[in-house]
Amino acid sequence: MRIEHVASCRLPTPWATFELHGFREPENGAEHVALVLGELSHGGPALCRIHSECLTGDVFCSLRCDCGAQLHAAMQAIATQGRGILLYARQEGRGIGLLNKIRAYRLQDAGADTVEANEQLGFEADPRNYDACAPLLAHFGVRSVRLLTNNPGKMEWLQRDGIEVVERLSLQAGRNVHNDRYLQTKALKLGHLLDSPHSDDPKP
Repeated sequence: MRIEHVASCRLPTPWATFELHGFREPENGAEHVALVLGELSHGGPALCRIHSECLTGDVFCSLRCDCGAQLHAAMQAIATQGRGILLYARQEGRGIGLLNKIRAYRLQDAGADTVEANEQLGFEADPRNYDACAPLLAHFGVRSVRLLTNNPGKMEWLQRDGIEVVERLSLQAGRNVHNDRYLQTKALKLGHLLDSPHSDDPKP
């Protein structure tokens, strides 16, 4: 896959001042973003988070998922480390798009879990792909990572594309009474590595 670097700028945040990089796939115009802190091409495996776009969680602070909390926890972790990269994958709603995500939420309101809702709309449980991640990491000279994720599929995808994952770091944040079933479903049906998937006492 070819990736074209378009522009970069400073991005001050509550945790650190990152470099924000914008990329484009010339073949289809798809856009990608990377937040970078420190020098990545040397110094050992880079702390890395691959975060899928979630307008409702990242922007509107929805409690139906843990996405916004995970995004901020990852940014804070990279800032604490002083070196790392966050790839923001434009795959809203686990790849089904924003409007279909709203439809899926409606089905969840009626009793479906997050996997059942996707399937009732005619989608796979998780149709995302991470083809752009290895070229993006290669742009910054990153060949090995310490990956902030609960999703073993992300590890497998990177390793398949030649990126060494030397360590998986759990990223659990934002569990509450509104998303407890969602997190249980991700653990039980999607294989995410979460603590206490049967928690009887979700924390608000």
